[in-house]
Amino acid sequence: KLFILVPVFMLLISVFIIYSTYNEIGDIVYKDISLKGGVSLTIISDKDKIGLEQYLSEKFNEDFSIRRLGEFGSDNQIGFVVEASDVKSEDLIKAVEERLQIELNNDNFSIEETGSTLGESFYRQMLKAILFAFLFMAIVVFITFRNVIPSLTVMMSGIFDLAATIAVIDLIGLKISTAGVAALLLILGYSIDTDIVLTTRTLKRKEGEINARIINAFKTGLTMAATTFIALLIGYLITNSHVVKEMFLIIMIG
Repeated sequence: KLFILVPVFMLLISVFIIYSTYNEIGDIVYKDISLKGGVSLTIISDKDKIGLEQYLSEKFNEDFSIRRLGEFGSDNQIGFVVEASDVKSEDLIKAVEERLQIELNNDNFSIEETGSTLGESFYRQMLKAILFAFLFMAIVVFITFRNVIPSLTVMMSGIFDLAATIAVIDLIGLKISTAGVAALLLILGYSIDTDIVLTTRTLKRKEGEINARIINAFKTGLTMAATTFIALLIGYLITNSHVVKEMFLIIMIG
């Protein structure tokens, strides 16, 4: 029973980190433009982007995010993406052209704009989705075990996993997109699923002593976690998709 102190201690640390982040930015996670609104400028060019982020930040007095786009299977740059929240698209295009000394046209760039109202609305809907996911999974877990204690334990394990993952995301300063919220939902589902399997192996199987069944379930859980992590790590290393990388990274943290 003393091992229960380990996740409790981790939960307290996680809550403290999340609370500190909320006090700092007014939200529990850092959000990218797909959730808070803004401009995303995709540029197809092999020009060096060094110094561009600092130049744009000084010009507009705004934080910018610039990520490199690479060619699949190689380290060759094919372009980069510039993201900002409170900048007009016309001003951003003009500033990039001035800095890189290139002319942007329909052949070498594309731009996407997300309204702040739309982004916030989608974010709130995602939070509701997580809440309803918890609610319906709690019902399924209770039907499965017909006992409050194991049902509560399984649900608390999901909450612990989610809280710890968000805390680590906050620590590394990862900006969450719509894909990131989807990854958090996947973590919640995977966590509850795993906990149901392991709790069933411990409580519903009667052969052997209880401690032996706990250790056996523990080994099964480690094997499931290890195989999932390795598969995600391989996918994370070989993909060039920013969306896939974000999802895989968050699920690996979880």
